[in-house]
Amino acid sequence: MNNDKESIFLPPEAILIYKIISEKKELEINELENISKLSRGKIEYNLPFLQKHDLLDRKERINKYCSLTKEGEEAEKNQLIERRIYNLIKEKKKVSFAQLGDFIKVDKKELNAGVGLLRKLDAIIIEKGEISIKLPEKDINIELQQHLSKIKKEKVSYSDKVSPLVKRGLVNIIEEKQSFLIIKVPYSKIKSRIKELIEVGRLSSNMLRDGSWRKTQLKAYNLKGQPPTYFVGRKQPYARFIDTVKQKLVALGFQEMRGPIVELEFWNFDALFQAQDHPAREWSDVYRVSNPKHGNLPKEEYVTNVQQAHENGYNTGSKGWRYKWDPKKSSRLVLRAQGTSVSARTLVDLKIPSKYFSISRCYRPDTVDATHLSEFNQVEGIVVDPSITFRDLLGILETFALDVAGAEECTFKPDYYPFTEPSVELSVVDPNLGRIEFGGAGIFRPEVTKPFGIDAPVIAWGLGIDRLFMVKYGITDIRELFSHKMEWLRSTKMV
Repeated sequence: MNNDKESIFLPPEAILIYKIISEKKELEINELENISKLSRGKIEYNLPFLQKHDLLDRKERINKYCSLTKEGEEAEKNQLIERRIYNLIKEKKKVSFAQLGDFIKVDKKELNAGVGLLRKLDAIIIEKGEISIKLPEKDINIELQQHLSKIKKEKVSYSDKVSPLVKRGLVNIIEEKQSFLIIKVPYSKIKSRIKELIEVGRLSSNMLRDGSWRKTQLKAYNLKGQPPTYFVGRKQPYARFIDTVKQKLVALGFQEMRGPIVELEFWNFDALFQAQDHPAREWSDVYRVSNPKHGNLPKEEYVTNVQQAHENGYNTGSKGWRYKWDPKKSSRLVLRAQGTSVSARTLVDLKIPSKYFSISRCYRPDTVDATHLSEFNQVEGIVVDPSITFRDLLGILETFALDVAGAEECTFKPDYYPFTEPSVELSVVDPNLGRIEFGGAGIFRPEVTKPFGIDAPVIAWGLGIDRLFMVKYGITDIRELFSHKMEWLRSTKMV
């Protein structure tokens, strides 16, 4: 600080800030905003005047708070899985593993985890496939359950006590940066030396005429000051990413293809040479429409050609699947399970050469976890050209992995799909997710193209665009893409 006899010139707002902080000794900058009624910009402008004279210090702190994940909210509402299992066994005396799934309707993986936790706590006995209680008076993980309730109701700081909930994916950690102002010299000790500094933002003609500019100080630009934060409207980050991918594909000369969400099994499976007894067509892998159950098949010529491809290979040199093809099964309605159904529809009257893409919403009854959703998006594409090769396909896939998703490298490995040969799987290594599969690709088999009168080679790919976005933006949980968390929506940087 300057010599004790020297006057300290401060702007009026800096004096106000100095007085407020002196009364509190230590004050968080957001609280200072509320008390002083000054904007964040004005506070940031005036703080350097106080720091210049060594009157206060500024320190940054990072506080960690807890919030419930979707699974955590369910565990808070319905109790932790180990508590539910324990209470059930306590009531029933003995429960078999088979009965456990009937009484508690959760994923099998979660049930097994709950049983494992109870065994670790030495709370149960398992004999001949039946589970019974070992410690009847034990209140299983009551403290963890109480922590979930507390986090649901109020703002809770992170501590080691909730780390087991974080490891189980029931609680997220939110970091909050706070700025604290700490008084070094109280206002009461030097108030006689504090003088008001008159500052102006610009000189006027009157000040130049009467000479008052000589007694006035011009406001200095504070380039380090933090301006006020304004949250303007903008597109949801994932929606913007999808738009960017569309724009890139259109710029490369691709045309967009479209298809219905409620689809015939004919286009979703049969036209893609997927046998009618294929496991992917079972109820466990596809959503069927209950009313109406069936739709109208397309042009009879196409239906007949596809039927022959399945039964005897049509005129492709293949023997087909060698079974009696059922048009009734082919007319069943499903929710689109793969975006390739849109590609199948586009094969009708396909111009040679041409190239198409689609970003399609797909539906499968998958178990929801960090990398799977029951509804998701796929980016599909087909290119038909007499000179197209498998190497061209690998180049397109590499572009998606490196340029669109921003991965450092990608890996190809042989794969199998009923509708392509040869087929390839595209994957990358992500620092957060490990190895993650983007999707598959290949050259359409003649059994797919020739029923629609196409003799030229057609390369095709179907990639999970959700996962492309996750890798590009470092997201570890696919559910975050559809999050309502304002902080994520506001702060995500979009390239």
